[in-house]
Amino acid sequence: MTPGASRTCVLLPLLLLLGGCAALAERAGERLAADLGRAVLNQDDPDTVRDGLPAYLLLQDGLIEGSPESPGLLLAGARLYASYAGSFVAPPERAQRLSLRALDYARRGVCARALALCGKTEGRFELFEAALAEVTARDADALHALGSAWATWVQVHRDEWGAIAELPKIEALFRHLLAIDPLHAGGEPHMVLGVLYCLRPESLGGRPQLGREHFERAIAMGEGGNLMAKVLFAEHYGRLLFERELHDRLLGEVLAADPRVPGRTLANTLAQTRARALLASGDDYF
Repeated sequence: MTPGASRTCVLLPLLLLLGGCAALAERAGERLAADLGRAVLNQDDPDTVRDGLPAYLLLQDGLIEGSPESPGLLLAGARLYASYAGSFVAPPERAQRLSLRALDYARRGVCARALALCGKTEGRFELFEAALAEVTARDADALHALGSAWATWVQVHRDEWGAIAELPKIEALFRHLLAIDPLHAGGEPHMVLGVLYCLRPESLGGRPQLGREHFERAIAMGEGGNLMAKVLFAEHYGRLLFERELHDRLLGEVLAADPRVPGRTLANTLAQTRARALLASGDDYF
């Protein structure tokens, strides 16, 4: 055996071992990200999440640096950054930076999953819609992560016309998500569509009655455990149409409920905080 052949015989198993280790590390990182996401959703102290999550965001960045084409890590990072930027960051400039990272991770995750949407989110609506039609239920989770990050990005850029112009694409995305997976995430896509349809009064192109239908379906599918759906229903529909009785009833139900629901505890706790603020400002608004 030649020296070159001998070195190959030694190096090849080592390279295969290292490749296997890299794959194992990637899978471990994905499991960690998934477990962390569940822990955050089940946390009943929002201040703990607000104070502790930045360290895990940096950890997630590090995992992605090590596996930059891992769809699991990228989409988990998108979810974490979107949740943090949308719920816990007050300074607008900081929220905008973090939401942009969430959207970047989501777009990269979509491309890593080789979805037809790769590269289409920033183009013409017709091209985006055609690509969207090719996404199947197998990739519903990736579509949801992209939609949530995108909606958060619009939320924190809501004073910019360029961001508002993205709303038709987000609406189409969530409508398609429900078409391919009607029961996805316990009705959360219905909640998002409810908000989108109630952003403007009917005289300016809004569709509040359709928004109400989506809110009611989100609440029904959540079996009473989705308190945020009731808060958003009150805030975006009840206030838009000046229906105070509905507004106060929904918020009262939120405050009377037990927020501890697996997978929704953090969102429900935040919903109760928002419900108190909306009730306190009711006299001034109505």
